[in-house]
Amino acid sequence: MRVIGTVGLPGSGKGEAAEVAREEGVPVVTMGDVIREACRERGLDPTEHHGDVARALREEGGETAIAERCVPAVREAFDAGADTVLVDGLRSPAEVERFVEAFGEDFLVVSVEAPFETRAERLLERGRDATDSDRADLRAREERELDFGMGEVMEDADVVIENTDSLDAFRERVRDVIRGETA
Repeated sequence: MRVIGTVGLPGSGKGEAAEVAREEGVPVVTMGDVIREACRERGLDPTEHHGDVARALREEGGETAIAERCVPAVREAFDAGADTVLVDGLRSPAEVERFVEAFGEDFLVVSVEAPFETRAERLLERGRDATDSDRADLRAREERELDFGMGEVMEDADVVIENTDSLDAFRERVRDVIRGETA
């Protein structure tokens, strides 16, 4: 049993890493999906209220509120026969602690990193969120993420994947980590 948790600033490549995991047959539990679902439950548009609802969930349920909602999904994947599960989107040391509490030494934190300008260009191309087209909004979004403690999680990661080379090179590095070929 292995649980790989990814952390990284917007546009770093966490979603691409999750896609590689899926291609490798590894179930993916996306922490952002918990927030998007909470937005819908509250009648809010996830593209506009994601950050506000993430903050509200943590205020209402504590720092581990989102991780707490993900732990059962990880266990379900193992019960269904998976030997590795990827958790996409760690934000805080408290979330890491919750996963370590649940999965012990089987939990591995992987930081996906890229320079600001590289990430900004990727987000502009992706255009998923309204804030993806504005660098000032991206900086504000990063500050919100860092306020959750993301920088500390990135610094303490077990593995760092620099996403500054080709897409193929990045995907291969992710595959290596998923297969346990690097740690």
